[in-house]
Amino acid sequence: MKALKWLLIASFLFLPFAYAASAPASAEGISTLEGSSVTDTLSLTMGSAAMVHNGQPYTSAQPVANINGRTFIPFSSIAARYGYRISYDAQKKESVAKSDRHELVFKIGSGYAYRDGVLTKLTGAAYISNGYLMVPLRSWGEMADSTIAVVGKTITLKWSSVVIPPKPTAAFAVQPAEIYAGQTVVSYVDRSSNPTGLPFVDERWNGRMDVFPEPGTYVVTRQVEDSNGTWSDPYSVTVVVKAPNQPPVADFTTDKSQYRIGEEIRYIDQSTDDENAIVKRTFAGNDKVFFEPGDKTVTLTVEDAHGLTSTVTKTVTVTSEVLYTKDEYYRLNTPTGSNFAINPDSVPKMPAIPYTIQSESSQLVRSNSPETLTQEGIVYQAQLTGQVRFMFHNVNKIGYPVRMYLLATNNNGTTVNVNTSSVGIGGPDPVVGNTGKMATVRYLNAYQSNPEPKWLTVRPHQTVEILPDLSKTPMKMNDVLTAYADVFSDQELQFHIVVVAAGKSAIAELPYLPVLPRDGIHVRGTFYNADRSVVIDDALGDAEQRIVLGDKTIDRYLDGIDDTNGELQYNTGNFGTLYRMHLSHVSPHTLIALNPRGGLYIGAFMVNGQLVTASMMNNTQAAVLYRTGNTEEAVDITFTLAAGSNLPIAMTFLPLPEVRW
Repeated sequence: MKALKWLLIASFLFLPFAYAASAPASAEGISTLEGSSVTDTLSLTMGSAAMVHNGQPYTSAQPVANINGRTFIPFSSIAARYGYRISYDAQKKESVAKSDRHELVFKIGSGYAYRDGVLTKLTGAAYISNGYLMVPLRSWGEMADSTIAVVGKTITLKWSSVVIPPKPTAAFAVQPAEIYAGQTVVSYVDRSSNPTGLPFVDERWNGRMDVFPEPGTYVVTRQVEDSNGTWSDPYSVTVVVKAPNQPPVADFTTDKSQYRIGEEIRYIDQSTDDENAIVKRTFAGNDKVFFEPGDKTVTLTVEDAHGLTSTVTKTVTVTSEVLYTKDEYYRLNTPTGSNFAINPDSVPKMPAIPYTIQSESSQLVRSNSPETLTQEGIVYQAQLTGQVRFMFHNVNKIGYPVRMYLLATNNNGTTVNVNTSSVGIGGPDPVVGNTGKMATVRYLNAYQSNPEPKWLTVRPHQTVEILPDLSKTPMKMNDVLTAYADVFSDQELQFHIVVVAAGKSAIAELPYLPVLPRDGIHVRGTFYNADRSVVIDDALGDAEQRIVLGDKTIDRYLDGIDDTNGELQYNTGNFGTLYRMHLSHVSPHTLIALNPRGGLYIGAFMVNGQLVTASMMNNTQAAVLYRTGNTEEAVDITFTLAAGSNLPIAMTFLPLPEVRW
């Protein structure tokens, strides 16, 4: 008997305990609020384990058996087809089949069974075959509300079952991710769904709150009902509520209790936050240095990630003792490329350093007239050979996007070799200061790096584009384009600077383009000796001194020819000219600073191989170019005066104050 018991248990372990019966494709159902009624059909064959349920073949645990004229079927296999859940009570030695409709209880060797708790006499006693419980067919059919038909060896059972429609799902999400007691307004994001597609008509919540009053763990549960009256199972989300967020605490200190005039102050932020989540710190009144004695009010406001703020105000005491005056301090501490305030009247009073200019044999084409483009055409053209620096500076007022090109035509009978080397392009950009500065920056960087020339050939009577980067980006209305480019040709070429609509071919349009007239204000032409060397052997920096550039008097303007009409031209401002300045003896502790005498100046300088940009709005500012150290130095400065800026400019040499503690 003990072996029999374990054999029976094993039969349940290796067979499914539940199976959801599916309706045959041809079955007709009756819709109800609870579900739909369908007819199931199960065909068995006497002496066979084969079963066909609603057209689908299955194999039962044991074949259908006939004992003394009574038919027996395997309990577990038949119950599974009916959708019953199967269990075994080892103490009572009872096999149980349970569904939403009935509970059927069979006992090994007994001629009786229970249907929903009511004792029922069987047509034969249940028995074990190869470890599987066998029950009488006729009794099973009656207890399971089935009809039985037998034709030859084929047995057909039919019964009605209710297909329960799938329930909706009441899913939702809780936001935000971090919730603080008494502070966070919680939102509930609906993520419910319904496989039937029916709309929802009602819902139930348990534990839902818009603001959770206390920290802790909460369970929020939801159910939804669809229009068929079907409620979902409860869907729960666990919400962790943190203790209320505390505002940050603003605090700072300084490295000293009091300071002298002109002495730097170090502010030490000591602000704290309970989550270490300070996202913004705003000081007011925290000057790095003060130049008037007295108590200075300094305020710090901090803000955490949740928008809570805190403010603290403290007093910084400045004594009447002077460490540095304002002028001394900024001369000593303004970063290279940055500006400091200067008395504009003091600069002309500084002794002007005499210098001589050595002009080098070089060619410059300046294409700056008409500066304002009002029609398509040839902006400038000239027959040139050898090394040429081109300078372009124009604004588009034509009314539609255009492109500017540098073209070269070979009128010779032999092929011409041409190359480009250092190129700097600024724009197109509607801000003229940007284009002038960036063209200068990029040209000086390229010049300093000494790039490998890019060669191309021009066949006889061929026209080619020389600088494709120049035409790469269209100039929109009001855009400015500034550029510098070094070009070399081994034979004469006719160069054309043309502007055409963005969609046109410049080469195809060239024969039909007019030469644009000059604007009578700006400069265009071909100029010679356009590289200038300035060598100053005198000691500089022992006293305040200046060098004036672009003033027409010492730094005389280049003269040249407008090749479109043969007129004499002067390169006003010497824009496009390359200056190489060698200062042999600059005293220790000397500040070299630039002061624009004509107003706005935005450009760049290469100082001892390092690029320094300078942006000054007027002559009350000076930009730091370089400081010498503790010994005398030689300083080399290479630059070209920035297009779009005003001249003249003064390069000043200012003794630095001694470092004091």
